[in-house]
Amino acid sequence: MDKLDIQILSHLLNNCRKPDRQIGQEIGISGVSVKSRIQKMLDKKIIQEFVLKIEPPVLGYSVLYFVVTGKEIDDIINQIKLVGDPFFVVPCVGGIAVCSIVVKEDPAQKMEIAKNLLRDVRVLSIFEAKNPEIRSDLTKTDIEIIDILLKNPRLKIEEIAKKSGFSTKTVTRSLDKLQNDEAIQFTVIYNPKKMEEFIPFVILVRVKENVKKTLAILDKTFSGSFLQKPFVHMDQIVLFMYTDNIYKMDDLSAKAHGIEGIHSVDLFIPKKITLQGKWVERAIIQAKKSKKLHLMSEIHS
Repeated sequence: MDKLDIQILSHLLNNCRKPDRQIGQEIGISGVSVKSRIQKMLDKKIIQEFVLKIEPPVLGYSVLYFVVTGKEIDDIINQIKLVGDPFFVVPCVGGIAVCSIVVKEDPAQKMEIAKNLLRDVRVLSIFEAKNPEIRSDLTKTDIEIIDILLKNPRLKIEEIAKKSGFSTKTVTRSLDKLQNDEAIQFTVIYNPKKMEEFIPFVILVRVKENVKKTLAILDKTFSGSFLQKPFVHMDQIVLFMYTDNIYKMDDLSAKAHGIEGIHSVDLFIPKKITLQGKWVERAIIQAKKSKKLHLMSEIHS
């Protein structure tokens, strides 16, 4: 990989539907070159798959995150899936694993059950992921289009229209809405071990008070090292970053520590990234059965 590949991967992580030509214009190469480089990353298994990642609250579910150590990731997943469906699973360097499960009812109670199941595991952190800024209002049309895009999020508008029976105008309007929705991400799953001299890593910062202000400072300070846009959870900000020098990670982590308003900083180096979507398929089936036009009106009723 080279710096151009990293830039292309970054664009795809933030929106895998972005046209090759547009990516090329933004990084200074042709759309044909972008397409060729994407294919190369697919052939080398750097890019494993294109995915549509949906935050569970959009479909009426809660999501619990766990940061654990002291046991094999498969054993941990086998335990917590008794409480809910696995969602995001990331084993990291140092024996630490970050994973999440999707639950339908009473997340506080489910969290207590999960803690009991993990009593022989060292739980570094456990929380229900919430972002009060995220709002969605999905219609039955959006749900139909999402169902198609789950199989291939890069499908052309004409192909989606053919599969759905909707007009290209309707599909375009829905896609514009979905791509601007903070809770829905057209992205890729990549293999950290295949990125050659580049090292992807995550910095988790806990903020004392003003999250928006701190996020703006972090963006200004670290945007040149971002692999994809940050994820916000209440008083926590997750920074997805990369470097070509392992020593720079510590420097960047220390720099984050020195920013006013930050309470604590943790650094994670992923070994593998898995997104599991069985819960989405079931949620989509249920949403299709709904008699209401707008899904969110049903979720909050």
